[in-house]
Amino acid sequence: MASQVPGLSALIKPGLIPGFKVSKAAAALSTYLLTRYFSSQSSPKCRVNMTINKDSPKVVHSFDMEDIGNKAVYCRCWRSKKFPYCDGAHTKHNEETADNVGPLIIKKKNP
Repeated sequence: MASQVPGLSALIKPGLIPGFKVSKAAAALSTYLLTRYFSSQSSPKCRVNMTINKDSPKVVHSFDMEDIGNKAVYCRCWRSKKFPYCDGAHTKHNEETADNVGPLIIKKKNP
């Protein structure tokens, strides 16, 4: 392949930069560390739940319909101080992130 692309063989030859040598182990370690650094920089931004029950492998809440009353408003942005109930924290979250998340509202139908 290198012989088919003009100038490419010069790029893959050892000693491309005079006086500068990097072992394969150093190159591998550098790649690994850079990958870890950049993935750790973006990982928290992707996380939805930043604070609620972090010691639990999965956060689950269950409610009986009979206990809800006429209306219940549940948080879906994970930022509410009253979680699992909505306190309007999604408004600030949406402004900061350009997201469009809102609460889950459950209403009882009137007969």
